[in-house]
Amino acid sequence: MSKPRTSYRRPTVAIIGAGFGGLGMAITLQRAGFTDFRVFEKAGDIGGVWRENTYPGAACDVPSPLYSYSYAPNRTWPRRYSEQPDILEYLRRTATKFGVLDRVRLNTEVTGAEFDTDSRRWRVETADGETFEADVLIPAVGQLSRPAVPDIPGADSFAGEMFHSAEWNHDVDLTGKRVAVIGTGASAIQFVPKIQPLAGKLTVFQRTAPYVIPKTDRNYTRWHHRVYRALPVTQLAGRVGTWGIGELLTMALTSVQPLGKLVRALFRWNLERGVPDPGLRKKLVPDYPIGCKRLLFSNDWYPALAQSNVEVETGAIEEITAEGVRTASGVHEADVIIYGTGFKATEFLAPMKIRGVGGRELATEWAGGAHAYLGISVPDFPNMFLVYGPNTNLGGNSIIFMMERQCRYIMQLLRRGSCVDVRRDVAERFDAEVQHRLAHSVWSGCSSWYREPNGRISTNWPGLVWEYHRRTAKVDFGAYREVA
Repeated sequence: MSKPRTSYRRPTVAIIGAGFGGLGMAITLQRAGFTDFRVFEKAGDIGGVWRENTYPGAACDVPSPLYSYSYAPNRTWPRRYSEQPDILEYLRRTATKFGVLDRVRLNTEVTGAEFDTDSRRWRVETADGETFEADVLIPAVGQLSRPAVPDIPGADSFAGEMFHSAEWNHDVDLTGKRVAVIGTGASAIQFVPKIQPLAGKLTVFQRTAPYVIPKTDRNYTRWHHRVYRALPVTQLAGRVGTWGIGELLTMALTSVQPLGKLVRALFRWNLERGVPDPGLRKKLVPDYPIGCKRLLFSNDWYPALAQSNVEVETGAIEEITAEGVRTASGVHEADVIIYGTGFKATEFLAPMKIRGVGGRELATEWAGGAHAYLGISVPDFPNMFLVYGPNTNLGGNSIIFMMERQCRYIMQLLRRGSCVDVRRDVAERFDAEVQHRLAHSVWSGCSSWYREPNGRISTNWPGLVWEYHRRTAKVDFGAYREVA
């Protein structure tokens, strides 16, 4: 393709999802002077995962100075690792500040979209039967938006309350109850320490133990807030420093073995200081390479498991009965079952039906696993650009950084004012490179939510964030073709 034109018609844009990615794209459009765009949100409020996840202790495991838009620093974060209400409030305040809230159409679930070759436009379909047309389609629904509930025999027979952590039932009083928690992922390590003092008996069903290292959390004081306001460079320095530590953590999990040994030492120290009982400690030691599954951060997970009213059950779950959860050791009676089993991370854009050139379904294109050039563009789906698409998740840094780079890249494509489609040979060459690198990474060494059932890793970026920044800084228009 030739160089971008200097004169162009600003396209109409349909964004799906009003979380960090969708709102970030909307703000990027607004700041660039684009006015003809709309954000479709299926829920009654903005916020994405930070609207949905209201379980006790819900918080981010990336420090707040970095887990925020670079152009909208928050000088009044209450703590280093902010909790769900504060992050949601930050999103609302930022969306209001940049004037994009009135662009969000709430309670509007997009069920599908189809590209019309004659008009070179997208026809967007909603659950209530409405249709909208746009030149550009930007799905920004994320990877952690649909709760994963395991198919356990007998679940329908349970006589008590049952819910997923992402759909927390706040009407259920856990005081004195027998609570069964299935799963030991990122959500469970946050809510288990909060509900442990309430429960009469807490049984944690662990399939595989996670690596949990200390969380360097602290409250921010008025002094911090005053300094950040008076000298913004101090908060910027914290952001840059945290970003650098994130890059080192990625290296520790992928390529630099001495750093990996340091992370393992932190895990050992955290475990031994939190769990005095050697028998319990043995249960909590992972049997896979560090970093293969998501590395977790907590100061109270191990102490909570060591309490007298907690039992860690490592036997495989056979079924759920009316009374509780059965393993080989018998039925563990429960009044409440809570799933801490994560999300359907590899089912990108599901359950929406997206149809590209010639009616080709995205589900067909992704039959062997989701893929996209730079995590953004898919062949035969012109002017569809993804935010937080395949292979852009991170093991040790802030996804907000990645989303901002994607928004910047998409904006370059939009400024061209034409209908473009990534060349298939370019996309396939990129995907082959990414999969080759991932096959030799730590993430290929075990079963995790990073991987498809066929073993393909469709979630994670194989390198440093700096590499992604460099590769998306300027669009290679030769990688695209204009759709006639």
